[in-house]
Amino acid sequence: MQTKTPVIAVEKKEWLRIPVKTRLILRGDDLADAIEEGLSQAGLTLSSEDTLFVSEKAVGGSQGRYFVLGEDELNVRPLARLLSKHVTRTPAGIGLGMPETMECALRECGVIRILFAAVVGGITRLFGRRGDFYRIAGSCARSIDGPTNGTIPPFNNAVSLAPLDPEGVSEALSKRFSCTAAVVDVNDIGGNILGCFPLNKDRSLLLEILQDNPLGQGTAQTPAGIIRLVSPGDS
Repeated sequence: MQTKTPVIAVEKKEWLRIPVKTRLILRGDDLADAIEEGLSQAGLTLSSEDTLFVSEKAVGGSQGRYFVLGEDELNVRPLARLLSKHVTRTPAGIGLGMPETMECALRECGVIRILFAAVVGGITRLFGRRGDFYRIAGSCARSIDGPTNGTIPPFNNAVSLAPLDPEGVSEALSKRFSCTAAVVDVNDIGGNILGCFPLNKDRSLLLEILQDNPLGQGTAQTPAGIIRLVSPGDS
């Protein structure tokens, strides 16, 4: 893993990544207002050449896309308890390896799709092939996060779901701040651009710029950031 520094060189250009600290964004909060407050408190301004990127967890938090275990009602069906026992846990996290996250997968992706993914994944695993469950279940399953130690409360004890309409959220943020905007899912082992506006923005370039997860993880409370070109490189 690369050392995280404010500036990264990509495609012979240098890009500055500026974390933006905000208040904790929870169910019912206005995402754009929280980001604007964070920018103001840090004395930061955005230009039309900048890219504002926001974590999927912050977007999902503002949309109420999470269940705090022991507080929010999440009735787990027996099928979820059964299927969760057969999920392989990885260093990336618990995934669907607990009844509560599997219950959310059944709701988000549909029972038939999850059952089909489980059957195919179970068969191909016998032949040494792994990952088919998540390939079939799709992004709706891969994006479900379980409780994670070191994450800021209440998300350290919550099941988090993928944000709704990340493309629409990106467009709204782009228009609000008059710059490119993106909703990202980036961590220390990889990442994905869930939404971006304008639509013709080079998403692979954005992901490469964010490859070392410059916002970090845990309790930093920096759910947003700015990408700014600081050295145009060769013309």
